[in-house]
Amino acid sequence: MRDYRELDVWKIGRDINMDVYRLTLEFPKSEIYALVNQMRRASISVISNICEGCACDSNKEFIRYLRISMGSVKELECQFYAALDVGYIKEEKFDLIMKKLDGLGRKLWAYIKYLKEQGI
Repeated sequence: MRDYRELDVWKIGRDINMDVYRLTLEFPKSEIYALVNQMRRASISVISNICEGCACDSNKEFIRYLRISMGSVKELECQFYAALDVGYIKEEKFDLIMKKLDGLGRKLWAYIKYLKEQGI
């Protein structure tokens, strides 16, 4: 069984999760059950799926969870665009979080590719 705590993708995802929680604290209270909730759920989904995938027996199963995690990264990107569009987040913070999300997406993709090359 893999140790998720040793994976860079999990560490980066955890850092992003903390960013999401901190940034959404500044959103209007009217968004707590809407955009805030969706963003927090997507960010926790990123690291939860990496963690859950580590308990799988095969690379094939693990890759499936990593792909779900990648989907949550993309979901978060879309939600941050929505937050930017309505003025809930400033451009500087948006750019920083988008760079982190892009980096995580690239690392996840590279890890998936690596696992595929190792055989399923």
